[in-house]
Amino acid sequence: MARLLYDLAGANPDFRFSPYCWRARLALAHKGLEVETVPWRFTEKDKLAFSGQGRVPVLVDGDRVVPDSWQIALYLETTYPDAPSLFGGPQAQAIARFVNSWADSVQLPGLTRLVLVDIPATLHENDVPYFHSSREQRMGMPVAAVCADRDTRVEEFRASLTPLRLVLKTQPFLCGEAPAYADHIVFGGFQWARCVSDFPVLAEGDVVAQWLERMLEAAGPAARRMPSLRS
Repeated sequence: MARLLYDLAGANPDFRFSPYCWRARLALAHKGLEVETVPWRFTEKDKLAFSGQGRVPVLVDGDRVVPDSWQIALYLETTYPDAPSLFGGPQAQAIARFVNSWADSVQLPGLTRLVLVDIPATLHENDVPYFHSSREQRMGMPVAAVCADRDTRVEEFRASLTPLRLVLKTQPFLCGEAPAYADHIVFGGFQWARCVSDFPVLAEGDVVAQWLERMLEAAGPAARRMPSLRS
């Protein structure tokens, strides 16, 4: 049975933009594991009924069904111990969990206030009403209002990246000389932003932007060309 990863898609089924799915995609690539990605859209809940989930990523590996990007990373690390490690040991895994929490609580909410308004233009027409209603309920305001002050808010977001910036001034990747899962986590957020929006979330010349270029090079041509598929 082929290894499958259910992955969020836009109007173009080849356009994949979820930050969590990018974490899983890079984790699989890091392990050197082949996978077939299955496009999934917000309103296709029945397509994931087998998993008990209403969102992606969901990994199907033989008879195992694993939802959630962090759980997928743990599963891959345990199930394929002879493949390159995603973490580099239990202590590094604990630090990666911290990075995962930071990305979910600081990076992604900050990016949401900068790029959310641009996402509907990338979606299949069936997903647009769901996206607006679900995000309005979650954010407590219309999607357009979420990003209304993004030209000024972007500086606040860039300031929130100071911990990343301080690390990346002294080493090429968060994990040292080569990327590992902590890098994949943070890359997922920035890849999401660059896929769905042209808004400049990073300043030119920022060491974080330079790291992102190195991560795109490591991720391969498919990651770099993804924004061109959004329309």
